[in-house]
Amino acid sequence: MEKEQFISAITEYSSSIKVVLSEEQKVMFYNYMNILLEWNQKINLTTITKPEDIIIKHFIDSLTVLKYIKNEKINIIDIGTGAGFPGIPIKIVNDLNNITLLDSLNKRIVFLQNVINELKLKDIVAVHSRAEEYIKLEKREIYDIAVSRAVANMSTLLEYLLPYVKINGICICMKGPNIEEELENSKKALSILGGKVVNIDNFELPDGSKRNIIIVKKIKNTPMKYPRINNKPLKEPIK
Repeated sequence: MEKEQFISAITEYSSSIKVVLSEEQKVMFYNYMNILLEWNQKINLTTITKPEDIIIKHFIDSLTVLKYIKNEKINIIDIGTGAGFPGIPIKIVNDLNNITLLDSLNKRIVFLQNVINELKLKDIVAVHSRAEEYIKLEKREIYDIAVSRAVANMSTLLEYLLPYVKINGICICMKGPNIEEELENSKKALSILGGKVVNIDNFELPDGSKRNIIIVKKIKNTPMKYPRINNKPLKEPIK
């Protein structure tokens, strides 16, 4: 996709979710896409490779969380960030946010560091670690926001996210359609881990894909035993 086509498309799609991008930000997204496509030939970062699909399903999808994130000096952790979604799009638009991108696969971290360098992003770090390990480095309950996109079922996801968040901070859980059963099955996890669902936002992306954003507020301290080690949040979710 030519640069002018890309800028026209991302302008249209971002305005559809009431996000206004500067010309500089549009160019940053264009460069991000090209870096992603180049690296994707070497390592598996995404199965979405058509430029218009990248704009909608990666960039615009990531930007749907901006309504919950003020552009101010707050600490955000993106757990299981993969190729940088939603953390890098958030940072491109909200330049004041301090963002940690966490992923367990080192080759993704190498890619993310390259993106950070190429786009000249500040106050953003890419960390190679698992959620249950990184928290041991004095990271418990220090973040204003923890966010994750399509990483795990709600019960598992809450065990990864809530221990990182301050009381009165929020977890932003980005999900696809059909979340009713997940929500029902996560009630015990919410109670134990100190969270409360305060908003569920269901909507469609410009291509008609159905999405849900679940906002969970941290209302009490998470017990120190969480998150459990040895992949237990995934293998044995709290029920």
